[in-house]
Amino acid sequence: MNRPARLAVGVVSAGRVGSVLGAALARAGHTVVAASGLSAASLARAERLLPDVPLLPPDETVRAADLVILALPDDALAGMVRGLVATGSLRPGQIVVHTSGAQGIDVLAPAAEAGALPLALHPVMTFTGREEDLERLAACSIGVTAAAGDDAAWSVGEALAVEMGAEPVRIPDSVRALYHAALTHGANHLMTLVADCAEMLREAGIGHSERLVAPLLSAALDNVLRHGDRALTGPVARGDTGTVRKHLAVLADRAPDVAPAYRALAKRTVARSSAAGLLDTAAAKDLTELLDDPAEGHQDQ
Repeated sequence: MNRPARLAVGVVSAGRVGSVLGAALARAGHTVVAASGLSAASLARAERLLPDVPLLPPDETVRAADLVILALPDDALAGMVRGLVATGSLRPGQIVVHTSGAQGIDVLAPAAEAGALPLALHPVMTFTGREEDLERLAACSIGVTAAAGDDAAWSVGEALAVEMGAEPVRIPDSVRALYHAALTHGANHLMTLVADCAEMLREAGIGHSERLVAPLLSAALDNVLRHGDRALTGPVARGDTGTVRKHLAVLADRAPDVAPAYRALAKRTVARSSAAGLLDTAAAKDLTELLDDPAEGHQDQ
């Protein structure tokens, strides 16, 4: 894979993602020539991760750069691209990269029409905006999206990912939304699930709830990543209808906000356990009927 020439990098904006990617590119030998950022947190982050890099307005940052990193919230991205084109800040030959997982390269169409090379590079990790993110970046993957059939653009995107220490994974533009939905469903909903679990234990008067569940949850994650559905265990996978009925009742009484999520996830577990051959047809039918019955788990039953 060819390495890109040394590039002048402009970061818009110096948030958690942009500051870390800018620092990673600087570590790879590129020069961060400018960054934009208005909040006190952005200023402090830039001072720490991008020392001596001038903080300029977005249009000036972009004009100074060969490689533009647009590390913006999803909803702000399209407006920023249109604004940069309207102000003549972009020029032919620039590489314009956004870091949104939800967006493909269509959002960069105005930049492409101005002669820039559009890329989407989405690091598959969470960011703190601190120095340790640089090391974590070296252990993660970056979802790379370029125009279909543009082999040169794909190669540039992959080379930039490698230079930042990450593993590039090609994500066709046509599946970008599903890709991001899958990651969000796994990572964000996992956090919600674990937080609910720990909160229920605390409300039951059980101390050190995080310490209690950490080995169990860590093992469960490791097992499913290694073995897939064959790793499923627990009362649903065993067909233990009586236990699931007790769970529905106690959740309705003590954790009514969690009960609908438990019911929905248990139904998905029935489906996956059945497909994996862990749950026989009769047990799956009984559990499905139980979980579909709105009367089950109601406090006034």
